Amino acid sequence: MSISNKPVAVVKVGGDVLQGQTERDGIAANVKDLVDAGWNVIVLHGGGPQTNALQEKHGLVPNKVAGRRITSEADLLVVKQAICGEVNVSLAQELQNVGVNAFACNGASGKLITAVKRPPRVMSGAGDKPIDFGEVGDVTGINTNVINTLLSADLVPVIATLGVEAESGRVFNINADTTVVQIARALKADLLLLTTAVGAIYHDLDNPETRVAKINAEQARDLIKQGVIQGGMIPKVEEALSVLADGVKNIAIVGPQIKGAFIDVANGEGNKGTKISLS
Repeated sequence: MSISNKPVAVVKVGGDVLQGQTERDGIAANVKDLVDAGWNVIVLHGGGPQTNALQEKHGLVPNKVAGRRITSEADLLVVKQAICGEVNVSLAQELQNVGVNAFACNGASGKLITAVKRPPRVMSGAGDKPIDFGEVGDVTGINTNVINTLLSADLVPVIATLGVEAESGRVFNINADTTVVQIARALKADLLLLTTAVGAIYHDLDNPETRVAKINAEQARDLIKQGVIQGGMIPKVEEALSVLADGVKNIAIVGPQIKGAFIDVANGEGNKGTKISLS
């Protein structure tokens, strides 16, 4: 709950679900539903596909080790251009188009997200030599004063995933999945929304009737063991589950293109997405 006593929803939007106009329109409409229902909303977004496309235009080859992006100084410039200059502004524009007063910013704005350079580390599947990820940071703090100031002005912060070193002002590329969890934890959010193209957990992706409407944390871990939750969704869910014991009341996996999905899970109606609670 925020200082204004409105419930708080933190929304993670991946770059993959921002590539189509239907998805962008859906995100804007869904956020508006929450705002109109009296929620404070914070949107955090990445921009991996957009960064990859811009790197290609600049003749740079995306470099990943064990699924993690290595960011050179030249790459960081492209990351800034893609997620701040393209995705951040475009997403704020979509929200403004439907009457949501979005405030486009990034983690370096007002030291909103502080970070330190990630130390070299040995990665599973990448040999025994520590990997230097370059201009990649690990989040050390969330400036809730800045966020609450924006919310109290009836703004919707739309945050691009950059972090800033508190003393030097050095900017880092940071991971959106881990950062959104830290924002939700710091704000003790009432709802953490993870948007995906699939839009829910299904026992059988080819059968919409197998959608899992609501589960608790223990059941979610069982679904990971069973292989129902799989692939890139596993680290997202595991990371998110960690905040349920820290004051975040509910997590939901939703499809941004699905009309009314956000408000449905916020109200516990169970008609869309998958809601995960502590018990």
